Amino acid sequence: MGVEMRDDTPVLIGAGQFTYRGDAGNSPSPLELLKVAAERAALDAGLKGSVLADLDALAVVAFSIDAPGGLSKLPLPRLSDPPASLARAVSASPAWSVYTETGGNSPQQAVNVVCERIAQGDANLALVSGAEFLGSLMKRMKGGLGFDGWADDIDSKPRRIGDPRPGVTPQEAAHGLGYPVNTYPLFENALRARDGRSIEDHQKALGALFAPFTKVAAANPYAWFPVERSAEELVTVTDRNRMVGFPYPKYLNAIMEVDQSAAVLIASVRKARELGVPQDKWVFLHGCADASDLWHPLERQNYHSSPAMRLTGERAFDMAGITAADLSLIDLYSCFPSAVRIGAEELGLALDDPRGLTVTGGLPYFGGPGNNYALHAIAEMVTRLRARPGAYGLSTANGWFLTKQSVGIYSTKPVEGRWKRQSPAVIQAEIDALPHPEIVEKPEGRARIETYTVVHGREGVRMGIVIGRDAQDRRFVAQTPDDPAVLKDLEAREGVGRTGTVGPHPDGVRNLFTPD
Repeated sequence: MGVEMRDDTPVLIGAGQFTYRGDAGNSPSPLELLKVAAERAALDAGLKGSVLADLDALAVVAFSIDAPGGLSKLPLPRLSDPPASLARAVSASPAWSVYTETGGNSPQQAVNVVCERIAQGDANLALVSGAEFLGSLMKRMKGGLGFDGWADDIDSKPRRIGDPRPGVTPQEAAHGLGYPVNTYPLFENALRARDGRSIEDHQKALGALFAPFTKVAAANPYAWFPVERSAEELVTVTDRNRMVGFPYPKYLNAIMEVDQSAAVLIASVRKARELGVPQDKWVFLHGCADASDLWHPLERQNYHSSPAMRLTGERAFDMAGITAADLSLIDLYSCFPSAVRIGAEELGLALDDPRGLTVTGGLPYFGGPGNNYALHAIAEMVTRLRARPGAYGLSTANGWFLTKQSVGIYSTKPVEGRWKRQSPAVIQAEIDALPHPEIVEKPEGRARIETYTVVHGREGVRMGIVIGRDAQDRRFVAQTPDDPAVLKDLEAREGVGRTGTVGPHPDGVRNLFTPD
């Protein structure tokens, strides 16, 4: 290739994916899903599965059932130490093994950390693997099918990497902000108001944004919903496409009830050569970065931007020595349209970029497998870049509520010189120093809506959530009266900027905002 590569340069040599569509009663266990993806990654590198016994580093992306909150309380057997279980299953004894914290940023963050370990000489052959199984889990629970083989006799606790903090404060949680389906619509409505779009025009724009994603998913053999849908179909509310959190009908929401796994095998250049992996399979991580926005939703500077997305993108481009114009492939984390819209804006990409904004089909259509979606994006990126030697691909990953961001830029073009990433602490210090509005927990008096959403149940409108400003311009969170007329009015005409009165909710815990 003309570039002399250092022996300690990290390189992705194999990528594997698996989607299970069969009967829930015969579904693979979580460990089996991890192992299948790992073995496929080895096979993709042209190696036998037995090579996994040589792993000296292993990272497993956290399962959704281990996330703080409701899923962790489900009464079912589970793996105490997934990395240890996977290591044993592939006959490996890695010196370093970790389980990530909760967050969709985790796969890219794990790849970044593993590559750094290889570049520093702390590892030679590493695996990053993850799986989601809420699809079969929910069917097994509903059908009383049991969970034989889902646990094992390992009772150790894994070492964790990532930020373990909950995504919301207790007060934010009390008002419903702990659920992505409630919180991402807050960003979307803020974007619509900022851009001065009517509700009708904005809904059309949302359909136009995600319709191309469905086309990619329809052509992806690993996609959970390989169905192409029109822009109009995505935003037309029907019995099958009910409103979830205004302005998002079901078809615009990530789908977590899937059975999917993915893995990537990463080696040093020295190890890749020793294993005899052909160089036309090598894909390098040219640029990467990790950072978090001001942590809690109420602390954000506004609800239509993400400094962490912008700064991690800038850092990754700088490390790779390219610009957004040099990209051939793009995968923006797509749990909800607002994540794509803000991500594109912060990275300088057009929403109708002819290169497309996904390589998989996105979380609502390819599948949003818990914390592990980005690993599928990386695996797909590896495959596509091999077919386009020298081209660059960008993959972004997002955790919590536009909170945790990780970015990777990949290419078959070899990395020149020593592979070295900047400490994430550099960008983080810049973000943590950003000014933000004062927060008031118990607001009273006149106030205005900064952003909002209307939450729906299967039977219709359920509650309104408002982030607002009081007369002193302090920020608060509140809910609206449950009156269907009030809630439907917030969906019929723009709510951002409307005034009202805020005070204590009758339950003594929440705040209540009543629009004029």
